[in-house]
Amino acid sequence: MPRRLILSATERDTLLALPESQDDLIRYYTFNDSDLSLIRQRRGDANRLGFAVQLCLLRYPGYALGTDSELPEPVILWVAKQVQAEPASWAKYGERDVTRREHAQELRTYLQLAPFGLSDFRALVRELTELAQQTDKGLLLAGQALESLRQKRRILPALSVIDRACSEAIARANRRVYRALVEPLTDSHRAKLDELLKLKAGSSITWLTWLRQAPLKPNSRHMLEHIERLKTFQLVDLPEGLGRHIHQNRLLKLAREGGQMTPKDLGKFEPQRRYATLAAVVLESTATVIDELVDLHDRILVKLFSGAKHKHQQQFQKQGKAINDKVRLYSRIGQALLEAKESGSDPYAAIEAVIPWDEFTESVSEAELLARPEGFDHLHLVGENFATPPCAVTRRPCWRCWNCAPPAPLHAGLAGGAGTARRAGRARRAGSRADPA
Repeated sequence: MPRRLILSATERDTLLALPESQDDLIRYYTFNDSDLSLIRQRRGDANRLGFAVQLCLLRYPGYALGTDSELPEPVILWVAKQVQAEPASWAKYGERDVTRREHAQELRTYLQLAPFGLSDFRALVRELTELAQQTDKGLLLAGQALESLRQKRRILPALSVIDRACSEAIARANRRVYRALVEPLTDSHRAKLDELLKLKAGSSITWLTWLRQAPLKPNSRHMLEHIERLKTFQLVDLPEGLGRHIHQNRLLKLAREGGQMTPKDLGKFEPQRRYATLAAVVLESTATVIDELVDLHDRILVKLFSGAKHKHQQQFQKQGKAINDKVRLYSRIGQALLEAKESGSDPYAAIEAVIPWDEFTESVSEAELLARPEGFDHLHLVGENFATPPCAVTRRPCWRCWNCAPPAPLHAGLAGGAGTARRAGRARRAGSRADPA
């Protein structure tokens, strides 16, 4: 089976693209006095131009001129202008292969360049392995490889060699990442990770699939269900600090790959890769569940407060006429009391002159019902929209503290956690007055 290429055709073209803009041509292909002195020793326009072009290519990008190399016209024009040669003479330079090779050898000596050998390949793989532990993007690795070879004054090999070095570095980095994740695991950890690939009791999905499900709606039922997911993840009890020395990019990529695979595909992996992938999934998914719980909590609060605010506005609008009637009534009563005080008459008689006493007593009770809190806000309505669910153990209202229902060991049966969730659900439905669903 042929080796999978790390670099795409587009990436290959990008890596060895020659400068074409005026600024880049000036930056990379401007000759100094020493260069021009050496170039002028060639006879004829074709030799001067060809020699100068080879000098440019060996300096940047760093490879030797091939027999079938096609160069951008701006490069030929810029070099020809500097060496005072006719651009058309470039076509004649390739007619004598011996001359081209002699020029290349002379330029390697002039630029103090060495050919790329087996020892360079091995050193390059070791260097790229360090970078591959941070990222496995082929373009970044190949770019670093080319830059490293230029600094070491090595003539660049074919890109297929660079691709092979990147591939080997990625494979080595993967093995290091797998080893860092798997070596701290005990047999108990491995058994719990294997349990995640089994079907969840009473369900057609695996535990891992269920654990990675996102909450659908911001309500107490989904909040409790997501807490169950977090508690189940914590049952795996991975070693403290696992993955701390692995670059976040690699850990996220490994977790993402594991999350996209089916349990059957994961089961086909050799043990070290399978356990490393599952450990990465558990680490990343645990953090994701915590983030989702915080977000779920915020969304529930927003929903509760928005509902209370809307209800407050609706009530005020609905009771507007009754409130206005009471204000007008008590305005008349107040005016009557003021007049009674000025005249020294009986204030009770003044009230009864406006409204019968029985109706006045009844209006006071109605006013108490219409009255709002002193702050005239909607906060008192928040509690009416939400009922605290009962604890699955004590049957008393509580927010399912962590010690209420300790789950069974993961490897002894993840179904125990599901049973607890079902019992909690039945208790919640029986005891809750309302749910902000």
